[in-house]
Amino acid sequence: MDHAKFALNLPSRWGSRWGSAGAIALLCSLGTVAPVAAQNLQHLQQLLSTQDCPQCDLRNAGLVHSRLAGANLQGTNLVRANLSQSDLVGADFSGANLTGASLVGADLTGANLRGANLTGADLRGAYLTGAQLDGATLTNANLRGAYDVPSTVVTPNDLLAWANDEAQQGNYEGAVSYYTDAIVLDSQFPLAYLGRAAAYNRMGETDRAVADAERAAEIYFAAGNQEGYETANFFASAIVAEEEAFQEARERQRRGDLGGNILNVITGIGSLLLQGVLPF
Repeated sequence: MDHAKFALNLPSRWGSRWGSAGAIALLCSLGTVAPVAAQNLQHLQQLLSTQDCPQCDLRNAGLVHSRLAGANLQGTNLVRANLSQSDLVGADFSGANLTGASLVGADLTGANLRGANLTGADLRGAYLTGAQLDGATLTNANLRGAYDVPSTVVTPNDLLAWANDEAQQGNYEGAVSYYTDAIVLDSQFPLAYLGRAAAYNRMGETDRAVADAERAAEIYFAAGNQEGYETANFFASAIVAEEEAFQEARERQRRGDLGGNILNVITGIGSLLLQGVLPF
């Protein structure tokens, strides 16, 4: 697999984002938007007028919504620059310093980022389809929600952490997506199966939850991890027990055999049983 996809759909109005780019570019060239030092305004003007600014000093430049498709920014200093929502399709950032830069929602499709320093860069929601990241430094870069992140850039543990965060916020569908991506990268990753099982259980998809928990148990067993095996098996059994208890209680309530609060009691017990094995 070449890429793992970590977000769902391209915005339907992507093309409309560039409607005000000309006005923004003009404001930047006049120095009213870009918070750059006066001595660097010449470089900013050069970039906006020619899209050719290798080795330029554009630290802290405000380039939100800029149209820089195919721009030459080789070796350029873009430390803390704001390129959010910009069209950077096919741009050349090879060897550029993008430390702390904001690239939120930027379209970096086919961009050359070889050897670029993206330490601490914010790439949330960025489009990285076909982007070249060989030799790029991505320490502490935020890739949450980025599209088509190369599988060499992110690890299954990264995806597990993102999935757990989504689950903690109650976004179980988003969590399932990240757990699935982790499994695509590592089909023998039991924690991802357990996490997805927990998320499926919260979504009421009991059969899928049990299947994932049982798959985790199989992986632990094959690895000789007795504790993991027992934990995963307990998880699967607890999901089934909770569902059976819930269905039985609902039927009794329908017949008037139990009080109205019994369903909450049963599901509360089930939740307590699962707390010891849930990854979130």
